[in-house]
Amino acid sequence: ARPTPGIVDHEVADPHDPTRVRAAARALARRHPVDGVLTWDEFATVGAAEAARDLGLPGPRPEAVATCRDKAAARARFDARRVPSTPWARVTTAEQAGEAARRIGFPVVLKPAGAGGSFGVRKVDTARDLAAAHAFAAEAAARGREDAGLLVESYLSGPEVSVEVASDHGRHHVLALTHKSLGAEPYFEETGHLVHGSPDPGEPAVRVALAALDAVGLTHGVSHIELRLTPDGPRVIEINPRPGGDLIPHLVHLATGVDVVAAAADLSAGLSPDLTPTRDISAGVRFLYPSTAGRLTRLDIDPRLGEVAWCERAVATRTPGDEVSPPPGDGLHSRLAHVVATAPTPELCRERLDRAAGSLRATITPTRSGR
Repeated sequence: ARPTPGIVDHEVADPHDPTRVRAAARALARRHPVDGVLTWDEFATVGAAEAARDLGLPGPRPEAVATCRDKAAARARFDARRVPSTPWARVTTAEQAGEAARRIGFPVVLKPAGAGGSFGVRKVDTARDLAAAHAFAAEAAARGREDAGLLVESYLSGPEVSVEVASDHGRHHVLALTHKSLGAEPYFEETGHLVHGSPDPGEPAVRVALAALDAVGLTHGVSHIELRLTPDGPRVIEINPRPGGDLIPHLVHLATGVDVVAAAADLSAGLSPDLTPTRDISAGVRFLYPSTAGRLTRLDIDPRLGEVAWCERAVATRTPGDEVSPPPGDGLHSRLAHVVATAPTPELCRERLDRAAGSLRATITPTRSGR
């Protein structure tokens, strides 16, 4: 077979098994000079950090990455450093979850302490909902290999944002403040994101995000810190020690000109990335979810979207014949399509996203269990 351009050699290893990742990295280093180790997969971040340390390469401290991957451990560090967060408790059983919820006070959020992508995350308003929420979170936690238990935490009200940061040996550079759109509670599916230019370094959410990075000791690489803007100020939800998902790096590039992907690669190789903004506009993405469970029979994207300069892309991510379901269903894998738009202002960007998303048409033949 012909070699893939850009790939000169490889080792096969389960990326979610740090021991095998480290062995594969050492094997490659015996055959080739290695400049850096990098991953976008949050479940592989610990193995990547350990492999970089094994090879004497730049990277985040594995202990800091492991703390980020365990949301309860991260919360403990936030508390110790007085970083605004939320009351919480690590639990295993439904009984423990009930005791923690009564102590913290409803509403609470129940989630896996080591998962990601909003899998298994559910708001619980009353004690009657606890058993179902515990089963939902436990099932999601069982899919992964991180045995971190479950987390009960006080529900935070207010808009959700993320701060995108590039850290170079302890110096944090704020790349963007991303405003998120969420689906209907009790779930927390992300339905879209919007970035506008470069944020003010004095922005309260930015200050709290950087304090959170310092609390866990994350000093190198690109990170994605999620927060809620509550009536009492920003509160940290979690730190992801990798670039944001859902096309957020692409939105940052469209809105500011800063290449987050290149920055992550440069930092992994010990290079200083170019983080100079060259644009100051808005860019956003909107995701289309199915409204009912069933078989997708038709998905239409208005061809006129390809003729307007502000619509950067309109992409189908499922095909007719697929079985689909609304959230919680398959989480982000439930998405049918997405659109990306740009505009001079956030308000106009949202209007354009509404217009583009409104031109997507999905036909679904419901199943008996459809909702």
